[in-house]
Amino acid sequence: METSNEQISAALEQLYFTGIYEGNTDMLRQVMHPGTLLFGDVKGQPYAKTLDQYLDGVANRQSPRDSGKPFKGEIIGVDAVNTIATARVRVKMYDFYYDEFLAFHKLDGRWVIVNKMISDIS
Repeated sequence: METSNEQISAALEQLYFTGIYEGNTDMLRQVMHPGTLLFGDVKGQPYAKTLDQYLDGVANRQSPRDSGKPFKGEIIGVDAVNTIATARVRVKMYDFYYDEFLAFHKLDGRWVIVNKMISDIS
């Protein structure tokens, strides 16, 4: 049986990173809770979005795959306690590097992102 860390890592690799890379909002909806809120800073500017606002941006931009620029999603670490967890990831896309802190909750047997905090470290 997979551990929580393995399940979260699989969700990140199979749904989150792939969804971002392909611009696939259906995949992202599978791994993100409908109430997910996103906060952080991009290019030194405050960033705050609802999940719908974020997915609208994903749907209406050129995907990293279609841009032809390098993309890499890397899991730095996962820490789970019972039905809650955090993951720290680094995402290289377009000409940016993002450090991200993702909060997960296990709901109905699935690990889903309930909060995403990002910082552009380019």
